[in-house]
Amino acid sequence: MDLLQSIREVSSQPLTHQLLSSLLKEYKRPNDKIHEMISAGLINSVKKGIYMPSLKITDKRTEPFLLANHMLGPSYVSFDSALSYYGLIPERVFEIASATTKASRQFDTVIGTFSFTRLPLPYFSFGVRQLLIADKQNILIASPEKALFDKVIAKGGVKLRSKSAASEYLLDNLRMDADSLKQLDVQTMETWLEDSPKQESLKMVIKLIRAL
Repeated sequence: MDLLQSIREVSSQPLTHQLLSSLLKEYKRPNDKIHEMISAGLINSVKKGIYMPSLKITDKRTEPFLLANHMLGPSYVSFDSALSYYGLIPERVFEIASATTKASRQFDTVIGTFSFTRLPLPYFSFGVRQLLIADKQNILIASPEKALFDKVIAKGGVKLRSKSAASEYLLDNLRMDADSLKQLDVQTMETWLEDSPKQESLKMVIKLIRAL
C-alpha cells in the first residue's frame, strides 16, 4: 500500500504527528517528508502536531468535534457547541468550544476557531459522555445538563439570584425551548452542585427547570 493510500485509510481520524510518523517509518527523515507533503498541498497543518489530508487525497473529513478532543487534552466539547448540537439553543455555532483542565486557550486554524475554557476538578469530570458522531469517530462531549451548567459557570457577569433571573437568561437571552429544558435530568444536576462553581446560580437554573 502506498503512502497516500495509507493516509486515506485513516482519514476519518485526526492525523497526529505520531500517526503520520508511523506511516512514514520507512523514511529516514519523516519530518522532511511531512513538510514536503504540506508544501505539495497533500496535507494541511491544523496546529502543531495535528494535520488533515487535503481534498487532493480524499474527501473524507475528521469531524471538528473529534479534532477538538485531540487539539488540547484533557478536554470535551461543551458550551454553545454542545448546546447547539443537542438543539437546546437555536443558533448555529461556528466556533468549536470545549472545556479543559488546562489554561484557557484559543486556536485559529485553517478549518475554524477552537476555544478551550478551563474548569476545575472534580467538577470538570462530571457529565461527560462518549458519542459516536460519525463512522469510527467517537467524541467526548458534555451531556445536555453539563453543557448548560458549563455555560452558566463560564459566562462572565452571569449571576442568577432568582428563578426569574434564570428564566430571563435561559428563555429570553439564550432562547432555550422550555419543553427541551423540562427533559433535563435535574436529579443528576443536583449531585454536581457540591463541587460546582457558581452554586447559587446553578440552583436557580434547577429551580426554574422544576417549575416549567
